[in-house]
Amino acid sequence: MSEYIHKSPNVTVLMYHLVFPAKYRRVIFDEQVEAVLNDVCLGVAERYQVKFLEIGTDKDHVHFLVQSVPTYSVTKLVALIKSITAREIFRRCPQVKKKLWGGEFWTDGYFASTVGKHGDEQMIGKYVQNQGKTYQKLHSDYQLALF
Repeated sequence: MSEYIHKSPNVTVLMYHLVFPAKYRRVIFDEQVEAVLNDVCLGVAERYQVKFLEIGTDKDHVHFLVQSVPTYSVTKLVALIKSITAREIFRRCPQVKKKLWGGEFWTDGYFASTVGKHGDEQMIGKYVQNQGKTYQKLHSDYQLALF
């Protein structure tokens, strides 16, 4: 579960849905590789200010629900996760290197989307659109009363 991160003077809850395909879309995620990936992500969470809320593997790609701090851009967060997980999976699961020639584990691309803690896009959009409406109504009524 996500938590508010308090870093004076800010409070944040930044979550991302990230999807990383394996290089060449190779089928490489078996139970052993998945276990290593989960273990490596626990290590990343301990060393960096990243919390893996969910990790879901498919045969050729991985979905992450990640909470981070604002000091990490999405690009930096992706690079951090990709580099550490690739290095450790290659080290702990040498059979994966046989399926992936060229020494790269992940594709260059990725999918990233923000995830809200308290609402979906439509709800937040309405909230933002309605900001100041009470003030505008009161202000316009006041203007009419003056004339």
